[in-house]
Amino acid sequence: MKPLSLYLHIPFCVRKCHYCDFLSFQADEAQVKDYVEILLAEIDLEAPSYKEYEVQTIFFGGGTPSLLDGQTMSRIMESLCAHFSIAKDAEISMEVNPGTATLSNLISYRKAGINRLSIGLQSAVDEQLLAIGRIHKYDQFLSTYSAAQEAGFENINIDLMSALPGQTWESYLMSLEKVLNLTPRPTHISAYSLIVEEGTPLCEWVEQGKVTLPEEEEERRMYALTLEVLRKKGYDRYEISNYALPGYECKHNCVYWTRGDYLGLGLGAASLIDNNRWSNESEMQAYQERISNKMPLSAKQTLSVSEQMEEFMFLGLRLVEGVSVKKFEETFGVSVREVYGKVLSKHQKDGLLTVDEQIRLTEKGLDVSNYVMADFLLS
Repeated sequence: MKPLSLYLHIPFCVRKCHYCDFLSFQADEAQVKDYVEILLAEIDLEAPSYKEYEVQTIFFGGGTPSLLDGQTMSRIMESLCAHFSIAKDAEISMEVNPGTATLSNLISYRKAGINRLSIGLQSAVDEQLLAIGRIHKYDQFLSTYSAAQEAGFENINIDLMSALPGQTWESYLMSLEKVLNLTPRPTHISAYSLIVEEGTPLCEWVEQGKVTLPEEEEERRMYALTLEVLRKKGYDRYEISNYALPGYECKHNCVYWTRGDYLGLGLGAASLIDNNRWSNESEMQAYQERISNKMPLSAKQTLSVSEQMEEFMFLGLRLVEGVSVKKFEETFGVSVREVYGKVLSKHQKDGLLTVDEQIRLTEKGLDVSNYVMADFLLS
C-alpha cells in the first residue's frame, strides 16, 4: 500500500494571538458541534479515494484542537479508523494549548489513539506571553505538561519562540533551560523566531511604535543559543527549527519536507497527492455547503516538472540531511547539476552548501536559508 498522511484542521481558539495569521477564530459550542459533523462527513466523502493507501501519520492542528473534548476527539478517531487503513505504529499528533486541556480529556485523547502531543508554550516568561496575546501563564503550562504525563503521553513536543517583544537573550535562555529541566524531558523541541505577519495586531503595533522587538544582534544570539544549548543536551537538529532526541523526529512534518502524499481535511486544509495540490475552502459556509452536497473540490493544481523540482529542493533543504542527488535524478530523469549547476557552484563556493551524494546547507547556510533557497526557484 502507498503511504499517506492526514492533516485535520480544527480552526477554533479561545482568542486569537496577536501574531497569528493562521485560519482560526473564536466559536461557540453550537458552531464547534456543527463543524465536527461536517468534518466527519468530509472523512466519509474523501476516504473511498484512498483505499490503496495506508496512513502513516495523522496530525490535528489549528487553531486549538484541545478545545475539543475527549468524546468528540474519540468520535473523529473512530471515524478515521473506520474509513482509512491506519498503520499500527502510526504517529498521531495533536496540538495542545496550555490551559485548554483537562486531565480527563488528555486521558480520553490517549485512549482514542493520540500518541504525540505538541504543546505551545512559546515562553516561560508571563509578561512575554501577555505581550503576544497567549491565553496561558507558565504555571498553566506546567500543569498541562504534568497532566499529559499522567495521561500516559511519552512523546511530547514543546514549541518555543524567540525575538518576542520584551525578550532578551538572557530571558530566552531561561525559557530554554526551564524546558530542558522538565521531568521527564520533552522528546522534541520546535524553536521558531517570531515573524511579524502583515495584517496582524502585532504588525500594526510595531509599525506604530507601540511595541518594540529585540535588535537583530540580540535575535541572532538567541538563534545561536538554541543550537548550542540543545546540542549539549543531546537534541539533534534535524530541520532548520526543529530538534529531537534520537528517534523522536516528527514523522508527519518530514512528510511535508520530503513531498510525501498528504490529505488535508477541514476548513482551509491543504493536500498534496501525486503532484496535485489543492486546499479546501477557507470560508466556512462554502466549505460546509460543498461537503453537505457531497461535491468534489474542483480547483486542483497539477504541478509542472519545474515546480516539482523547486519544491524538491527548497523543502528538502530545510532538513539537515539535505536532499539526495540520486533521488533527484531518479525522480526527474535529469541530474541536479544540469538543472541547478550554477546555483550549486555559487553557494558551494560561498560555504553555504556542501555537495556530494547529498546536497546540504552548511551551518552557515542554515543561518541564511531563505537567501539560499530563493535561488532554487526556476520561474
